[in-house]
Amino acid sequence: MMIGGIGALQFKPAIDGTKAASPGLLQGGVGTKAGEGVGSSFAEALSQAATKTVNTLQNAEQMSIQALKGDADTRQVADAVLSAQQALQTTIAIRDKVVSAYLEISRMSI
Repeated sequence: MMIGGIGALQFKPAIDGTKAASPGLLQGGVGTKAGEGVGSSFAEALSQAATKTVNTLQNAEQMSIQALKGDADTRQVADAVLSAQQALQTTIAIRDKVVSAYLEISRMSI
C-alpha cells in the first residue's frame, strides 16, 4: 500500500535562529506577510506541514523498496526511515496539541 497525500506544514524557525525538532518539516516563513489573516495562514501552515510529512513518508517508502531491489544503500534507507519517523512524531505531537486546545476551548463556559 502506497502512502497517499495530505498536505505539508512549514513553520518559522525559532526566534533565536535555532532549528525546530524536525528541520525539513518546521521551516519557512508562513504567515509573515503584513495583512495576512491569522486563520488562513494557520490553515496553510497545517496543510503544508501535512504535505511535507507525506512526502517524507513516501520517500522512506521508496528507499525501502529500492533497498529490497538491491538498488539502495542501507545507510540511505536508515536515514530516510529515521527522517520519516521524526516527521511523523512531529505531526502527531502537533495533532495532540491541536486536539488538546480544542477540548480546552470546548470546556470553557461562555
